[in-house]
Amino acid sequence: MKNIPYKFYLPEDKLPTAWYNLRADMPPIDPMIHPGTGAELRADDLKHIFADVLSEQEMDDKTPHIDIPGPVLDYYKSYRPSPLCRAYNLEKLLDTPAKIYYKFEGNNTSGSHKLNSAAAMAYYAKQQGLRGLATETGAGQWGTAMSMACAFFGLELKVFMVKISSQQKPYRKAIMETYGASVTPSPSDTTEVGRGFLAVNPDSAGSLGCAISEAIEFASGSEGYRYALGSMLNQVVLHQSVIGLEAKAAMDELGERPDIVIGCAGGGSNLGGLISGYMRDRLQGRAAPKFIAVEPQSCPSMTRGRYEYDFGDTGGITPLVKMYTLGCGYMPPAEHSGGLRYHGMSPIVSKLYHDGYLDEAVALPQSRVFDAAISFARVETILPAPESAHAICAAMDEAVRCRESGEAKTILFGLTGVGSFDMAAYSAYISGAMRDTLPTDSDIEAGFATIPKLNFSKY
Repeated sequence: MKNIPYKFYLPEDKLPTAWYNLRADMPPIDPMIHPGTGAELRADDLKHIFADVLSEQEMDDKTPHIDIPGPVLDYYKSYRPSPLCRAYNLEKLLDTPAKIYYKFEGNNTSGSHKLNSAAAMAYYAKQQGLRGLATETGAGQWGTAMSMACAFFGLELKVFMVKISSQQKPYRKAIMETYGASVTPSPSDTTEVGRGFLAVNPDSAGSLGCAISEAIEFASGSEGYRYALGSMLNQVVLHQSVIGLEAKAAMDELGERPDIVIGCAGGGSNLGGLISGYMRDRLQGRAAPKFIAVEPQSCPSMTRGRYEYDFGDTGGITPLVKMYTLGCGYMPPAEHSGGLRYHGMSPIVSKLYHDGYLDEAVALPQSRVFDAAISFARVETILPAPESAHAICAAMDEAVRCRESGEAKTILFGLTGVGSFDMAAYSAYISGAMRDTLPTDSDIEAGFATIPKLNFSKY
């Protein structure tokens, strides 16, 4: 038996120095379009929203490898490489012949993978001479990461935090403010979009789609500001490819190859990043693992959504993108997986799933997810974020199937966040107060009714 360590850190000379652009090897994804005219958007059309370089990256479907800027690489080295861990104790608990690995991205103050993209966005904004950025956050991990990156590169930051998450996680707000960010619960009365939502529902718990709308409105009306989105966009999947490239390189160093790769899916960035290295093999015609996306039953964009053009936000401010969606007006229940409560899915991930390159999507109830999270924490010592626990739960299910079938498969999943600020959720589960919320067909249809009806014959 090979001597596989509990934790393996990729040697510094093997660390990725370029991001991998999945789009360069994929069938073309449908273009962003202007909702009023139906015109296909170009990079220049986005530069009033995003920093210039990020706008170019968003539209780039030709360049397979994009060099990571030196200052971003240097910043990465303060918390990367992240460890590839062998879950020996979980394997023993499950009595499985499967080998279980996880890529742990929580070893920084944000507690998650989000800093990989936040660092890039802050760097490019600073290079452009911008004053600040505006963004949204659901669970608070992205807002924390963005506040860290903006502090490091010397930028102001305005964060709109989904209201239910701000209530459940008040100390997330405190951390963002420690790093100099200004944080506002969303929906708020500080924007036209927010006031519109509150007029309809004064007690709204909020959603990522609503917070995105408020952040874009703020950025558009503030001199020297641009908007930064923490998931879903092509540019974010690009930056997060560092996860998958590191994971594949580390597995190669250990002489291992996964049979199954599993990631949680909200907006799609961590999933797209995790699968990137092995997905390149599949896209280029080589053997590849089975890829599984895991989402909450309360916000099932892939398992119950439609593959259509929709707004990326609830207020209808963004361009239209082709993706799996529940409808931009879908309001998910106020469950605890805040970072997964988004109505749509990354256009890249959506296209991979629609075309069969991404094998499977599963939706799980939060009670099962928290049960898996606690089982994992008790043997592997890491308290996972509710979002990441979706991947843990699915990985445990696969390991149990291996036990039942006698197959000794190798499983790799992404542990992309820690749950230190999710104790209200854990307390609700432990006390028995947690309830699973399964959207009815009527709830889903109400969301679908908000998908814009296009009159452009080409689409």
